[in-house]
Order: sequence, then structure tokens, then C-alpha cells
Amino acid sequence: MEKLKIGIPKGSLEIATIELFRKSGWNISTSSRSYFPRIDDEMISCSLVRAQEMPRFVENGTLDLGLTGKDWIFENNSDVVVVQDLVYSKSTSKPAKWVLVVKDDSPIKELKDLQGKKIYTELVNFTKKYFSDKDIDVDVEFSWGATEGKVVENLADAIVEVTETGSTIKAHGLKIIHELLETNTQLIANKKAWKDPQKKEKIKQISLLLSGALRADGMVGLKMNIPKEKIDKLINLLPSLTAPTVANLYNTDWFSVETIIAESKVRELVPVLLKEGAEGIIEYPLNKII
Repeated sequence: MEKLKIGIPKGSLEIATIELFRKSGWNISTSSRSYFPRIDDEMISCSLVRAQEMPRFVENGTLDLGLTGKDWIFENNSDVVVVQDLVYSKSTSKPAKWVLVVKDDSPIKELKDLQGKKIYTELVNFTKKYFSDKDIDVDVEFSWGATEGKVVENLADAIVEVTETGSTIKAHGLKIIHELLETNTQLIANKKAWKDPQKKEKIKQISLLLSGALRADGMVGLKMNIPKEKIDKLINLLPSLTAPTVANLYNTDWFSVETIIAESKVRELVPVLLKEGAEGIIEYPLNKII
């Protein structure tokens, strides 16, 4: 099989993506002087590509596989295979949203009020289509950055901007009046590569392990010893994916108990377990849950 060419999103998702691959079993190392990171898999080659351009390069076969946002797939109107939704729970606590934003004192209250008005955004094609589908005639211009400033300085009547919490928008004296699109990271594949049996198998392997790493995000393993007379009471205190693993300790009336729980619950649970008789509690990180 020729090497599977993977696009790593350059920019805000770069570090999170490389960490996700590390937890999945692949070590990727980058250099400030190279757009081609090294990876410890002889069947894979990597390229750093901006998420905005990723769908185009995957569609035309420059890349076999890439990670990008749902928004940029729509923006490029790309004909690609969406292999998997990926939500980086530690880097983005919630999916990002593209929203319509105006000044706090703007007379624009709803979409129809934008008839004949100017909008600045990075998501030009999607925004044009969105308003066209609603029969609202607007002038949509591309913004090279500092988009909020364009509406603050009255260079535009509104902007379409991406946000997670809306706090930056509010800090600029602006308000959200409409949500156009919710977006998250997606693993996408070139259609020709997806039809190649060997490449498809490699893509499915990557997808499986990335999914396992994401599932483990925010979870930890907890292991402890519990005396026989307290096992039932303590087992009922333990959350788990299915049920805790319980094994007899050799030549004793004690059990070794192991479970997987949310890391956020450990600080409240451990003191209770100790109080109720558990001993030798060990917390350990997880890379994957499959």
C-alpha cells in the first residue's frame, strides 16, 4: 500500500490533534521550519494544512484523510466522505457556533432586517447561500480577521462570526441575534482512498483509535482494596461504564476492585471510599477506551 496522506490542521487545533493522535498510539513531531510533521508509522505521511483549506485538498486527492470543521466542509461545498465526528472535549468544551452579530444598539433585530445590508465574515459561501435560501438579499464580504471591529467601526451592518461562549462578542459591545450553524471537528476522507481496500482499512483503524482516545478524555481508572464485609456497600458507591471489576486477593478476605469513572468525580469519591473502609486507592490516567 502506498502511504496514507493525512492532513493535520495547522493553527488552533494543531496541538490538540497531535495530542489526540499520541493518545491513540501515534507520535507526531513538528518543526517550525517544516510543513511535513514526522510520524512513527511508515504507512502514513503527514502535512500541516489550514482547516479552511483541508476539505479542498482531501477532495482533490492531495490528501487521503484530514481533520477539519463541518463549517469548512460546507464553505468549500466539498464532496468528501465524513468518516467520524470528533469532539475535542478538553480543547473545545462545546461545539462552536457561527452566529449573526450586530451592535447592541442596532435597529437590526432579525434576519429580514438585513435586506440590502452588508455582512463581513470568513464563511462567505455558506453565508451567501444561507441568506439566498431565505430570499434575503445581502452583500457578503470576506473578512481577513478582526471581524468584530468591522461592525464596531460601522464598516458593516452585521458580521457572521464563530464563537464558543459569546463572551468576546459581548465584550465588544455586540450581541448575537441568530445562530446559523453549529460546527465541530470531523475526520474526512477522499472518496478514491475510501474505495481502496487497504487505505480504507487503515482509515478505519485510525478512526477507531481516535474514537477510543476521545472516549477516554476526562476519564480515569480507579483501583482499590476492599474488605469482604464491606464489598457490597462500597460497590454501590462506585460509578462505572458497565460494572466494576472485582477479584479476590490471594489468601485473604479482601477484594481488588477496579473501575473507570469521570476524573471530576474522584475528589468527592475518594474520601468517602476511605471512610467506608477502602484502602490502597490508586488513580491512573487512560489513553483509550474501546
